[in-house]
Amino acid sequence: MEYNALLRKLPIGIQTFVDIRQGNYLYVDKTAFVWRIANTGKPYFLSRPRRFGKSLLLSTFEAYQPVQCAQCF
Repeated sequence: MEYNALLRKLPIGIQTFVDIRQGNYLYVDKTAFVWRIANTGKPYFLSRPRRFGKSLLLSTFEAYQPVQCAQCF
């Protein structure tokens, strides 16, 4: 079987955005949505079931701040 360099590991059990980016795990980039939510000025209620990425989304917001993790984007 031929190795495909585009295949990446799935981030099973990894819950921080920085760990996913630094570990070269598969991540679907939702930066446009993060930017839109961060810049609308309205509060959002994250009504999602367990294990549905709420913590990862909040971790992405935390890393989105240019002072903390500019090299991640």
